[in-house]
Amino acid sequence: MGNLLVKFWDVNHGHATYIRSPNGRHIVIDLGNGELFGNEKFSPLLHLKNHYGVEQLDYCIITHPHLDHIDDILNLNKLSPKVLTRPNHIPERDLLNGVRLSELPKIKEYLRINKKYNREIINGSYDNPADPEFWGGLVITHFHPLECSTSNLNNQSIVTVLEYAKIKIVIPGDNEAPSWNELLRDCNFTKKVADADIYLASHHGRQSGYHQDVMKLINPRLTIVSDSKYHENSNIDRYRKYSRGWDVYKDNVEVRRFTLSTYNDGVITVNAGHNQNTGKSYLQVDI
Repeated sequence: MGNLLVKFWDVNHGHATYIRSPNGRHIVIDLGNGELFGNEKFSPLLHLKNHYGVEQLDYCIITHPHLDHIDDILNLNKLSPKVLTRPNHIPERDLLNGVRLSELPKIKEYLRINKKYNREIINGSYDNPADPEFWGGLVITHFHPLECSTSNLNNQSIVTVLEYAKIKIVIPGDNEAPSWNELLRDCNFTKKVADADIYLASHHGRQSGYHQDVMKLINPRLTIVSDSKYHENSNIDRYRKYSRGWDVYKDNVEVRRFTLSTYNDGVITVNAGHNQNTGKSYLQVDI
């Protein structure tokens, strides 16, 4: 069996992560996009299609439908995901509240695909994302806050936990204190996220997404912040305090890091699996 590959794309103030399962299946979490040098637009979805040869996504997860998490959605039909997970209980009025005219086409496309993907996944079916065998041993678990007001979309964000070869990665959306407090009451959640290896900071590392009890529980080796340099904030020091540290490769040189950020480090690549010689788990992070 192969390794687990995770890429945290540099998409400015937004989020987009690509996951290739150990058996070569393709997953994306969120649909942010960014800019390359010269203000050229960078679409992670088109990059997967044109440079990785991905013709179809096996799974797409949208944590919540704020524009910085669905900015690339007009390209989603080019990769036509087999399965879509999103918080589909949010009333349309809350999705449209405060949306600017320029943003409307992307929100309407989200509403369209939200209605399109309406078939329930049956246990035992070929495309069941909850079945680790389908993903070559990769375990994917989601936690959905449901008690918070839908007027704040951040608190509807889905939290995804990836587990493979005893390596654990926790990827939330823009969860704030109310949804974190709700999830902390769920013993399945607390058990699943505890002592992770990598944590993507909620709400791009902002104060509103920081929760000290959550950080103590997750206790990551590395915390990653997906954000633009123009939104850099001092909360990175708080994340560093509750991160255990890991040796990261930069230009083939090992550097001890506690936090990484897309605005300083660019695309962040994670590989995890079993060492063929020793059988032990490994985690390699490259920037």
